[in-house]
Amino acid sequence: MTATESGGSVVRRILLGSQLRRLRESRGITREAAGYSIRASESKISRMELGRVSFKSRDVEDLLTLYGVVEEGERDALLGLAREANVAGWWHSYSDVLPGWFPTYIGLEGAASLIRIYEVQFVHGLLQTEAYAHAVVTRGMRDPDKHCAEIERRVALRLERQKVLVSERAPRFHAVLDEAALRRPYGDRAVMQGQLRHLLDVSEAPNVTLQVMPFGYGGHSGEAGAFAMLSFPESDLSDIVYMEQLTSALYVDKREEVAQYERVMKWLHQESAGPEESRDLLRGILQAL
Repeated sequence: MTATESGGSVVRRILLGSQLRRLRESRGITREAAGYSIRASESKISRMELGRVSFKSRDVEDLLTLYGVVEEGERDALLGLAREANVAGWWHSYSDVLPGWFPTYIGLEGAASLIRIYEVQFVHGLLQTEAYAHAVVTRGMRDPDKHCAEIERRVALRLERQKVLVSERAPRFHAVLDEAALRRPYGDRAVMQGQLRHLLDVSEAPNVTLQVMPFGYGGHSGEAGAFAMLSFPESDLSDIVYMEQLTSALYVDKREEVAQYERVMKWLHQESAGPEESRDLLRGILQAL
């Protein structure tokens, strides 16, 4: 199974959830009533409509009946979507080292046609070398000597994610890295040198645009911190903003809120050094090492 195919299952889950929500709302049915019809809670209906959980065919059938969907063709299409949405992603085998909120993001990342990110603390995961990723993951462990196997699996997961950028249906990837992310050392000098050289190489890829927000610019539009924006080829799926927190993550898909992040991302693109100037900055930092 390719990253794109398994990522598509997450997208289908979200699409099915949104369609179920629209059907429920059009009939004036509450989440509580919908949950009762499938022997579940209101919160379960909410998670289903957000695409955060898998779907049981029986539940979808019962909800469609409750919502008055009786035409065989429409029912079959939605039930088929439910079956496709339950396909396990390639990352399922890494579930032992994945925080609960992250599998959804990996699936969305694998299905996106455009990924835009702003990063402050360190180089973004899709752009990390193996040695740099190892240093980042190790730094996040309280007692790394006791978690060697987990560290290796987390690094392997990160490298597997990176295949999306060179896949047959690779997305466009536009990254803005704060200069702090390039100068903050993870690992020794050789690790940082290798990471900077890798960024120079990746920045030449036809589907990658890399910009640096230099210290010299001063205050800028990214004051709220790091975030990612994902866009999809499916017209029914709106852009999604993703932000990691210490113990969870936030997924933003309300149009008015996404629009604010869209404006900030555009300002970051305008304020940052252009691609060629950014490569010059990278070369300068590399030489200083």
